[in-house]
Amino acid sequence: MAQVVALLTDFGTKDGFVGAVKGVMLSINPNITIVDISHEIEPFDILEASLILKSTYRYFPTGTVFLSVVDPGVGTDRKAIIVKTSKYIFVSPDNGLLTLPLKEEMIESIISITNRDYFLKTDTNTFHGRDIFAPVVGYISKGEPLHNFGKELQHIVKIENLEPKKEEDRIIGKVLKFDRFGNAVTNLESLPSKFKVRFKGFEIDTLCNNFLEGKEERPNLIKGSFGFYELFIPRGSLRETLKVQVGEQVEVYRT
Repeated sequence: MAQVVALLTDFGTKDGFVGAVKGVMLSINPNITIVDISHEIEPFDILEASLILKSTYRYFPTGTVFLSVVDPGVGTDRKAIIVKTSKYIFVSPDNGLLTLPLKEEMIESIISITNRDYFLKTDTNTFHGRDIFAPVVGYISKGEPLHNFGKELQHIVKIENLEPKKEEDRIIGKVLKFDRFGNAVTNLESLPSKFKVRFKGFEIDTLCNNFLEGKEERPNLIKGSFGFYELFIPRGSLRETLKVQVGEQVEVYRT
């Protein structure tokens, strides 16, 4: 039985939504420990949620259940799913949120949550985090067999075009998100031993060891804690200084 449930949402903390979700889970299993990963995901930003979950889940104990709810399609025909891997259980809308964390996990089963016996009785269809996901996770944490929640699936929905494009003479990456310091997280996980990065008219051919290294007022490169390479300005916001947008191209050349 799971003793730890990790919670990731775009709910914020103002409206009481997070408290309601926790209350439902604790009503079913008062013995669980609930850990907040974040509730400040940009509203509806499935990619950011996927990236945050990827960068945090592996630090939790084996058996942790991850409840991740960033759900712009709530109330539509998008599926609600449970994914069991060799170490963890992930519960989420089937909207691509699990793309990045499951990239590194051995999937054992995928269940479509359809058994209404585990749902809260409600007259609204706008808060599946509280009414579907929370009670399901509560019962999972008590050891309920996963096959009781619905039928098995073969595949999950994935976010498309996340991988860098590899061409004959270059690799084309892009900016995925910004952290709160204005550093640009790219989709580049590896680089050639000798390289030159081109970004917004600048060239970078060295890798920094910390965020105080590098040149002021221009982009520098570092391997960040998200597991991807990041572009940054020491003691400044790259996002604001260079007016960078999500999706902007980052070119890598072998030298």
